[in-house]
Amino acid sequence: MNIRLFVSGLVIWLAATLVLRAAGQRVLHPGDAAGTLVLFLVSFPLMAWVVRRLCRTLPRDQWLKGAVSLAMPSLLLDPFSSAFFPTVFPNMSPAVAGVFGGWILWCCAGAIVGGLFPQGKQV
Repeated sequence: MNIRLFVSGLVIWLAATLVLRAAGQRVLHPGDAAGTLVLFLVSFPLMAWVVRRLCRTLPRDQWLKGAVSLAMPSLLLDPFSSAFFPTVFPNMSPAVAGVFGGWILWCCAGAIVGGLFPQGKQV
């Protein structure tokens, strides 16, 4: 595990959780299939890009470990956010808890894919 990237992932997780706690009702809407699809379509490549940016100083053979290090805080903490969704996100409808869980998995998948295909010169 790369500690620097794990801490970066923890900071990203904390910031995203705070933003969703404050304004999540503007992002996730019950029954909004089109909005959910757009959110998913934007999130996957965005997370892959974030991983590529944060892993660019690593040797190519370390990118996947870097991506896992970045995703690990979400993978460890968001199951609790999902399980206690109404308490963690009181501003959002409990009906979007499943969409939230799927979105987090989708974001983590984007991060992992970003680490699978390093670009550029060998470091």
